[in-house]
Amino acid sequence: MQLGRAELSYGVPGLRVALGDDGIAVLTLDRAEKRNALTREMWAALPGLLRRLATEPGLRVLLVTGAGGTFSAGADIAELQGVYADPDSADAYHAVNVVAEEALAAFPHPTIAVVRGACVGGGCQLAVACDLRFAAPDARLGITPAKLGIVYPAVPTVRLARLLGPARAKYLLYSGELVTADQALGYGLVEVVAADVETRALEYARTLASRSAQTQGAVKAVVTAETEGGDPQAAVASWERASRTAPDVAEGLAAFLERRTPQF
Repeated sequence: MQLGRAELSYGVPGLRVALGDDGIAVLTLDRAEKRNALTREMWAALPGLLRRLATEPGLRVLLVTGAGGTFSAGADIAELQGVYADPDSADAYHAVNVVAEEALAAFPHPTIAVVRGACVGGGCQLAVACDLRFAAPDARLGITPAKLGIVYPAVPTVRLARLLGPARAKYLLYSGELVTADQALGYGLVEVVAADVETRALEYARTLASRSAQTQGAVKAVVTAETEGGDPQAAVASWERASRTAPDVAEGLAAFLERRTPQF
């Protein structure tokens, strides 16, 4: 997926980001030797990285993936031993973790997790924070705090329950067991399973990049408000007002009548 994309300078150890002329950015979890296990440094760097990425001219879609055929094995367990040696350290670690997840969920453009291999624990937390998830047949997904005695934070627990429903969320979190890509599809944990998942995700991302960012932004605002207990009408109001004078509607209608592809 990196082919033809320019790597941006503000990556950090374990995180690489690249952007192509097609408007698609790829954020890669890049610790292949550790199955892309997430360090505190990576969690802490994500919000700033995403803020900078959101300002890139021409950006339309963000794909999140992992290096070396694995999405992420989750938190770096060796690091967690030190984190949990002190209660205040554990509290601080989870606060950083949740801020990173919320930053990804709030990214202003469509986000798609592209999953191969293990997508476990904190890795699955990031995938769930994306708008959509595309998985390869070899993907295995799960959230495993019950295997470690860790209390999973409220924010990702609620996000998972909103995505899957309360019973499915409990089913996964109570056991910490992993599910196959096909099981995840049935649960609603992923939207697409494809053998060549990178190609399928890029095809879909290019479709999104050709559509109205105005419409997509409004959809994201309304759905977020509805699922998080906000006011959907208030969330869409500014988008509706802007759309009355923005060029998207005029271009979309003209392109339809002229039987051409719109240039949003």
